[in-house]
Amino acid sequence: METNLETQALAHSITLEPNDARRLANLCGQFDQHLRQIEQRLDIEIRNRGNQFAIYGDAKSARAAGEILSNLYKETGADDLTPDEIHLALQESGVEELVSGEKSGDAGDQVVLIRTKKCSVRPRGVNQRIYVRAVQSNDINFGIGPAGTGKTYLAVACAVEALLKDSVERILLVRPAVEAGEKLGFLPGDLSQKVDPYLRPLYDALYEMLGFETVGKLIERNVIEVAPLAYMRGRTLNNAFVILDESQNTTREQMKMFLTRIGFGSTAVITGDPSQIDLPRGAASGLRHAIEVLDNVNGISFTHFGAKDVVRHPLVQRIVEAYDVHEAEVEAEREARKAAAQQMSAGAAGEDAA
Repeated sequence: METNLETQALAHSITLEPNDARRLANLCGQFDQHLRQIEQRLDIEIRNRGNQFAIYGDAKSARAAGEILSNLYKETGADDLTPDEIHLALQESGVEELVSGEKSGDAGDQVVLIRTKKCSVRPRGVNQRIYVRAVQSNDINFGIGPAGTGKTYLAVACAVEALLKDSVERILLVRPAVEAGEKLGFLPGDLSQKVDPYLRPLYDALYEMLGFETVGKLIERNVIEVAPLAYMRGRTLNNAFVILDESQNTTREQMKMFLTRIGFGSTAVITGDPSQIDLPRGAASGLRHAIEVLDNVNGISFTHFGAKDVVRHPLVQRIVEAYDVHEAEVEAEREARKAAAQQMSAGAAGEDAA
């Protein structure tokens, strides 16, 4: 620490009030692990004496760190901070935007709170707030990005809020029944029981927001309906909040069929991760096709999440980034081989002509 500090200039300093030893220990974490976490994320160094914090490194990053420390210190009066909460606070602050000086627009800056029966859900990070605002403002919405970015959870929260406000009469949970790379064989039970394993993330979110008994009663009354995508053909969905999860596993025909089911007074949210397609080899993803076809259609919103929006364990973000880099390298190598083959073919054709 000392050696690194000698090579960097003091960029920012803050004094946190009140000067409370217990709260400062809570902020810094055991062995200053919370400070190290912020340092690693922003590539800066933090040094403190009591309630005085000196931050070394890039000026914009240092100011961002100072703002994050101030916000976290406000929470130490009521809660014991954990590394998970530090990670989420970094996500919620939009550190990339703070460091770069970019603004995300009004939708990203506004405070958004989704109220449900059992809890209130607050989107974390700029993209999550933009996503929720889009769902509240448009009839058809796409949430696209890697696992752990909150696409499905926030969609369920918006659906529950709309139901409790009587904005819609029912919630439909839809998902293509595609096995994720393994054959599960025969599944016992009726239609709902066969599809239930594929919809478990949606159920878990509903239980958390409405309670187990309430969800059970609403399913019995068909206010919450579970439907495999294949059974949506021929229906018109009015006054409903429809969530199509794992949409990367729809075909082009299925996606078009689903989108044309939307009726008056309905909202649809389509979530998916184009990097995790489980369709048979050669089958084109309906999600990828829809992104190309519908990108400029008025009334349809697209929110794209990236690795920086992951709100799970910090390691998940690094895993997503590593896969993205690897896939980009593989694609570049494939294109290079294709170009080389075309060049050789053109050269051979020229020799034959000569």
